[in-house]
Amino acid sequence: MPLALLPNRAVVAVTGDDATSFLQGLLTCNVKTLPEGEARLGALLSPQGKILFDFLVSRTPDGFHLDVAREKAPDLLKRLTLYRLRAKVTVETRPLAVAAGWESEAPPAALRDGRLADLGWRLYAPEGEAPAADADAAAYAAHRIALGVPEAGTDFPLGDAFPHEALMDQLGGVDFKKGCYVGQEVVSRMQHRGTARTRIVPVVYRDGEAAPAGEPVTAGERSLGQTGGGAGSRGLAMLRIDRLGEALAAGETVSAGGRTVEVEKPGFASFAWPV
Repeated sequence: MPLALLPNRAVVAVTGDDATSFLQGLLTCNVKTLPEGEARLGALLSPQGKILFDFLVSRTPDGFHLDVAREKAPDLLKRLTLYRLRAKVTVETRPLAVAAGWESEAPPAALRDGRLADLGWRLYAPEGEAPAADADAAAYAAHRIALGVPEAGTDFPLGDAFPHEALMDQLGGVDFKKGCYVGQEVVSRMQHRGTARTRIVPVVYRDGEAAPAGEPVTAGERSLGQTGGGAGSRGLAMLRIDRLGEALAAGETVSAGGRTVEVEKPGFASFAWPV
């Protein structure tokens, strides 16, 4: 039963009478339909539709928890406080340890990961009372990468990626029917016009370890994109899918950081893929 503590994650709480309406008007996901027992992918965007923060949102008795990268928690707290205005909400960090489990039955207090069933579940516990772990954050990252699920930081840069590029439309992180939120017009336009040409996809390295994040991915003279995180012989890369199709049609070899790779379509994805 793999269970990993994730010290690189933190929890920001949004509570109060207006917590639901406050977040509903800001985030890409639908918090009104969020059931108890689920951690749902969501993001706060810039007005230009680019991801400023990504997180997992879950319902609590007094509001919501936002499970976010620890280094981004102070900035998220400031941004939400800026948007608060007259809303009856309190925004604060909570001293909770974050754990992830997979390939096992979840304990009663756990929340299923709404991105993908195979990812497993999340567990939040007061710091100092975290459950005993038999895996580490690197093992969880390898599990996530093997499934083709990206996270901000090594896999895509915050402030410079659209939700479609980070597969948020494929992983339940965007609700296209909920109405207005910050950046909604741009995201809706990309959805309805089908203009998302760049996607994060899995890559398999034929020989040896994955290249570091940020390395160029090429095919012949074509620039396809750059690598994200990697674990073992598998990694993620943000690629122009149209250029990948051209390269495959021309019989060109794809390389990442100078290493030959095979590019895969994520098993959960429904977007068009070059044959």
